[in-house]
Amino acid sequence: MSQSTLRIIHDGPLTGPENMARDEALLNRVGRGESPPTLRFYQWDPPTISLGYFQKYADYEALPSPAGDLAVVRRQTGGGAILHDQELTYSITVPLDHKLLEGGPNKLYERAHDAIISAFATLKVTANRCGKSDDSGAAKGPFFCFERRHCLDVLVGPDKLAGSAQRRTQQAVLQHGSIILANRYNQQRTADIMAVEPTNVLTDIAQEVTRHIAKNQSIEFTATDWSKEEMEEATELNNKHNGDEWIKRL
Repeated sequence: MSQSTLRIIHDGPLTGPENMARDEALLNRVGRGESPPTLRFYQWDPPTISLGYFQKYADYEALPSPAGDLAVVRRQTGGGAILHDQELTYSITVPLDHKLLEGGPNKLYERAHDAIISAFATLKVTANRCGKSDDSGAAKGPFFCFERRHCLDVLVGPDKLAGSAQRRTQQAVLQHGSIILANRYNQQRTADIMAVEPTNVLTDIAQEVTRHIAKNQSIEFTATDWSKEEMEEATELNNKHNGDEWIKRL
């Protein structure tokens, strides 16, 4: 497949381990040249906390209810924990020579977040890049990612509504990020977009993100489903992402 193309996949709500296993399977297979560059949209059921790669499991155990009662997984990517509930999550998995990485992997943050800002604009919600980073790092800073600030984060007013993280290998890059639309648990300071927007907001955002990337990066999209081999690898990885050895590794 051309390095100016992306396959697009829309998954329905899945468990945390299923979502993380599918992203890891894509990273592995795209890196080996066995799967095409892919943009994936997905959701979470049940609501789940994902720990950043370097975060301590004990910090999750110390959370009070109701957040402390939620399911938990560990991401391949760093940063703070995310409470995945009423949101749209995306992942982009591309080989190192893909057009979306021109200028370096950090450019992918800019390109994806500009597409998210454009998507909010279609909902008549004004969003902007944060413009300034705080001093949080891989293993320090507030527990929740959406209490941290990076200069490329997407804000609506003072509230962070989208942030992303990457896992890089010698063959490919996985970038995934959360677009928070409502906050039922009051653990992450975010605005409530879903409450004032139409019920098809998830579809609207996914379509506009795709349209913006296609137009501004001259990317051609193709819609295909998961292959049998991809699902087999994701199923195998699901055991890892369900297991204490991975989740409680720190």
